[in-house]
Amino acid sequence: MAEITGRHVLAGFVGAFGIIIAVNVVMAYQAVHTFPGLEVENGYVESQTFDRDQKAQKALGWGLKLGYAGKVLSLGFDRGEDPIADVASLDVLVGRPTEAREDKHPVFSRNGDVFSAPLDLHKGKWMVVVQARATDGTRFRQRLSLNVTN
Repeated sequence: MAEITGRHVLAGFVGAFGIIIAVNVVMAYQAVHTFPGLEVENGYVESQTFDRDQKAQKALGWGLKLGYAGKVLSLGFDRGEDPIADVASLDVLVGRPTEAREDKHPVFSRNGDVFSAPLDLHKGKWMVVVQARATDGTRFRQRLSLNVTN
C-alpha cells in the first residue's frame, strides 16, 4: 500500500468539498428556477386590506368542496342557508405546491353550485387556489390541497 502524502490529503479535501459545493449550487439553482416563491405581488399592499377582506369573505358564509375523479376536477360551493350572493366569476389555479412548471388554469362549466372542468393530473400532491367573486363584488379566496392517488 502506498504512503499517504500531503497531495493525497489535499486532493481528498478538494474533491469532497468540490462535490458539496457543486450539489449546493445545483440545489440553489433548482430552488430559484422552479418555484416563484410569491403568493402576492406586494405583501405590504395586501396586508392593508387583509382584515376587511377576510371579514367580508366570512360574511358570505361560503364553503368549498373539492373533488377529483375520472379526470374531472369539481368545486362545490356551499352557500349556507341564506344563499344571497351568487358566484359571479371564478378563477382557479391548479399546480404543484413546490414548482410552477405544471400550473394550469382549467376552464370550468357550471351546474348549479357545482363547477367542473376536465383536467388530467398526474399522481401526487397538488394545490388548488380558488378565487371567486360574489355578485355583490366580495372576493372569495381559498387554497386547498389535493392528493391524486391514481
